[in-house]
Amino acid sequence: MGSVMGIPPTYLGLLGIFTGVVIIVLSIGWMYDVTFGLWREHLTVVQERNPFTTYKLNAPFGIILAQTNTILRKVSEDDEEVQRHCDFVDRWLEWNSEQEIWQRTMSSWKTIVGDEDPFMQHLSESARESLEKASDELQEF
Repeated sequence: MGSVMGIPPTYLGLLGIFTGVVIIVLSIGWMYDVTFGLWREHLTVVQERNPFTTYKLNAPFGIILAQTNTILRKVSEDDEEVQRHCDFVDRWLEWNSEQEIWQRTMSSWKTIVGDEDPFMQHLSESARESLEKASDELQEF
C-alpha cells in the first residue's frame, strides 16, 4: 500500500482513531454540561448548604468587613439608609463573633501571633469579653 503525502497509512489510521476518540469525549462532555446540565443543580445545592456563602463569616474577612463598615459609616454620617445598613453589618458581625470559628481564630491569634488580646473595635464590650473568654476556654488540638 502506498503512502499519502509521504505519511504511512498506519499513522493516518492512528490519527483518525485519536481524532474520533477526542471528538466523542468532547461531545459527551458538551452534552453533559450544556444540554443536560447534570451538575448545575448539584453545585447550587452545595453552595446553598455552605454557611460561609450564605450567612457566616470567618474572622479575618469579618475584620476587613468591619473596617470597611467603619469607613462607610464615617463617610456617610448624614445618610440614614447607610447608617441603617452599617447597623445591620455591626449586628451581623457581633452574631458571628459568637460562633465557634471566631473563637478558634481568636485562640489561634493568641497562640501563633502572640497577641494577648487582638482588639476587635467593631464589637461591643460585652461581645469582645465573651469572645475572649470563649477563646481562652477552647481545647486546642
